[in-house]
Amino acid sequence: MNETAIIAALSLPSGALVNQRVPKKLLVENGAPTAADKRRINEGIEEIHWLASLKPNTIGVPDYCDDVREYLEIALLAVTLRQDAKAGRLSELIHRAIPYPLFLVLSQGDQTTLSLAHKRRAQNEAGKFVLDGDVVEVTVSGNAPLSAEVNRLFLDAMALGNQPRANLWLLYQGWIDTLVALQASQLTGTFTQAATKEAAIARRGAVQKCRGLELQIASLRNAAEKEKQMARLVELNLEIKGLEVELAEAEEKL
Repeated sequence: MNETAIIAALSLPSGALVNQRVPKKLLVENGAPTAADKRRINEGIEEIHWLASLKPNTIGVPDYCDDVREYLEIALLAVTLRQDAKAGRLSELIHRAIPYPLFLVLSQGDQTTLSLAHKRRAQNEAGKFVLDGDVVEVTVSGNAPLSAEVNRLFLDAMALGNQPRANLWLLYQGWIDTLVALQASQLTGTFTQAATKEAAIARRGAVQKCRGLELQIASLRNAAEKEKQMARLVELNLEIKGLEVELAEAEEKL
């Protein structure tokens, strides 16, 4: 699954397509709070393409505004990163730099990652927008191979016509929920969409818990490999086994 397949799977109307190159200096000027971040953008990004502008008049989905959010447009961007770039920090900087919610497709070598993040109005700065919650990312190729069936089901689910269309905020949330469903499939081997809003929220929590437990287990295993004292090694192994039981229980909720 690569960038071309993902963008084709969205099945966007031709009127939404833009296909314009975006100069890196726009990100440097608007999304780089420190000198180090400016260097990350200049040295880590090869090129940026604005692929599509998803607005009420281009995709037939109404906008959404309330006291917290303003979803007038969703921008589809494809960003090519250099091989040694730190993808996580760069994706966050890109999301912060552009006031619209982004459907971000990151390509780095043979790895393709999808990245989405909600936006809300800044509390103390009129006209400014900030990230609302965590950036949701999932790698769909490269080091995270998926079965052909999971690929097919995921790409089918990503199509614009298979997402909520009541307004742009719900559409964007639908894509986030689909990414979380793919994250879950990387743990379970099967892809299923959450049937209800409550189920989607529960799945997001379960995925986050699983990822956290996996990191803890990996850290403890690394410590166990270096441990010389037998008593401490036994203690670490018991802790690992306890976390593995917790992980299995969390995976059952996916």
